[in-house]
Amino acid sequence: MTADRRSEIRLPADGRGLLVGSGVEQVCRLVDQSASGLRVRLDRASALPREIMIVDVPGGVATPVAVVWQKGQEAGLRRSGDGATLRGLVPGRLVAVRDAWRRAGGR
Repeated sequence: MTADRRSEIRLPADGRGLLVGSGVEQVCRLVDQSASGLRVRLDRASALPREIMIVDVPGGVATPVAVVWQKGQEAGLRRSGDGATLRGLVPGRLVAVRDAWRRAGGR
């Protein structure tokens, strides 16, 4: 038996997400989450850049994350900043993320 090294409780999640980064725009499912991070399942296995944005598609919120591990179609992400809404006017750094969110069905 191995000990769970996590310092925070992870709660099950089942949400639709979108990963957006340098050369990456990929739909994912949230598997579980904690206050500082989350685990996602990708539609297909592909390499993710170290720094990326995850978008809560129904909520329209983008959060910067760091990819801390990846194995096959699953990845562990650590939140590296606060979330920002993609509704209405957005800062220039989020324009491409907002456009990707809209292509994924965000409104």
